[in-house]
Amino acid sequence: MFCCIGIYSINNSPTDVMISALFGVVGFWLVKHDFEPAPLTLALVLGPLMEENLRRAMLIARGDATVFFTKPISSGLLITAITLLVVAALPKIRRRRDEVFVEE
Repeated sequence: MFCCIGIYSINNSPTDVMISALFGVVGFWLVKHDFEPAPLTLALVLGPLMEENLRRAMLIARGDATVFFTKPISSGLLITAITLLVVAALPKIRRRRDEVFVEE
């Protein structure tokens, strides 16, 4: 309630209060479904920066996306990222597979 009073007192706008309530509901849903807040915050902060640099790289390469695979540093980073994603996903895939093949 104090947050709503503070938000309303800044601009005297009920829309700001509704937006904060909407974000509160979204935050509750994320906590309820065990989403980690750190990666979401990191994505919100670094997302625009990554998009800007991707556009810059595409302008330098004149729209050719194969530059990410042909240059040794970028291909090494891509291979590392893909490897880490696979390593992070393997336990969950294996657990689901074990659940499917369990005999009762």
